[in-house]
Amino acid sequence: MPTSAQHEEIFDQVNTHSSPTDLRIIDMRIAMLHRRPLIKIFTNQGLVGFGEVRDGGSRNYALMLKSRILGENPCDIDKIFRRIKQFGGHARQGGGVSGVELALWDLAGKAYGVPVYQMLGGRFRDRIRCYCDTDVRGKDTGMTMGAALKKRMEMGFTFLKMDVGIRMLRDVPGALCGPQDFIDQLMPRDRQQPRLTSTPTPELRAWRRKNYEINNVMHPFTGIQVTETGLEYMEQYVADVRSVIGYQVPLATDHFGHIGVEDCIKIAQRLDKFNLAWYEDMIPWQMTDAYVRLANSCQTPICTGEDIYLKENFAPLLRSGGVSVIHPDILTTGGILETKKIGDMAQDYGVAMAIHMAESPIACMAAVHVAAATENFCALENHSVDTPWWNELVTGLPNPIIQDGFIDVLDKPGLGIDDLNDDMIAQHLDPVDATMWEPTDQWDEEWSHDRLWS
Repeated sequence: MPTSAQHEEIFDQVNTHSSPTDLRIIDMRIAMLHRRPLIKIFTNQGLVGFGEVRDGGSRNYALMLKSRILGENPCDIDKIFRRIKQFGGHARQGGGVSGVELALWDLAGKAYGVPVYQMLGGRFRDRIRCYCDTDVRGKDTGMTMGAALKKRMEMGFTFLKMDVGIRMLRDVPGALCGPQDFIDQLMPRDRQQPRLTSTPTPELRAWRRKNYEINNVMHPFTGIQVTETGLEYMEQYVADVRSVIGYQVPLATDHFGHIGVEDCIKIAQRLDKFNLAWYEDMIPWQMTDAYVRLANSCQTPICTGEDIYLKENFAPLLRSGGVSVIHPDILTTGGILETKKIGDMAQDYGVAMAIHMAESPIACMAAVHVAAATENFCALENHSVDTPWWNELVTGLPNPIIQDGFIDVLDKPGLGIDDLNDDMIAQHLDPVDATMWEPTDQWDEEWSHDRLWS
């Protein structure tokens, strides 16, 4: 039996980083990085947890949750999540719940001195493969896209993605058939919104209303079809890309456009020969039967999921056999634990999990921990390889965060981020809403009768 002195020697080596049982949430603050609300959750022991709302989501999605988490122990993650998850929703509406959940995991890891992946059951891998979503500056052709992807390969990326869709057919004579006024509105040559200012102008408000109305028409209802000319153009585009990059590296595809499932099937069958990693979001995720039709009509894996909130809403697609790859976004699903559960559920159906990620290093590192702890994970997206200041938004991580196409899984507590770089955040605040960690006391007493049963 160890002596009392030996017991003390053992416990002296244990670092609890705080008194977790007595930890309580005392405040929430927001900084509006351009289009991305960042979250800080403060505790009575000085620990601060970091989260964020998905790009384009409202900061109010998170702030309305403040009164529901004040005074709670952030280590009771599942309890708090079950209380607040009713206030989330699909796409950006899930960002508030998800962002708060990320911050809770960060706090729990810091309180106990362990990385998040360890609290999820440990890791299957010690570095995370990233795929690099790639846009072409200037004239977009198959050869220019191929050259851009070739540069990604030279940077060390072993998984690639590009857009292939009807937008590239906008100026190809005879490539699209449909109501011309609708085509003009859905795919304007000038995609620039009016200049953003601290006070939204009438022009900006009008642009936002029109943009909302147009982009909320679901794919089968636009009446837009791709002609044989358009199909030949898209086929040649991908052939040119493959002629540049070869077939050694997986190449996924996205952003096909607002077209019905019949045209998606035509495109899919023409592009099958190029051995693509997946077709992503060809049709809205809600249309399960259409996904089954699509999957049964081509030989390329079908992928969707970035706009789906909660694991139960992935279940119909998985049961149907309509997808081969799911692609959740950690800031939409409900957060870290929900994404881990989604990945495990997908594995039961023989479906791989990639992770959508177009956010700050906070969400990126949260996704890294989930990817490390999920066996059927294949690749993590990154949209910020060409944004040097992206790496500077946080401290305590390698710089650059992605090295040779991978992110190392660190053993640091929580998400592994030491702090946020307020100087860099201040340089990239949202021009309409430049909020940066101001008091949010007005949300402390927000209340409603939240019970979901009588």
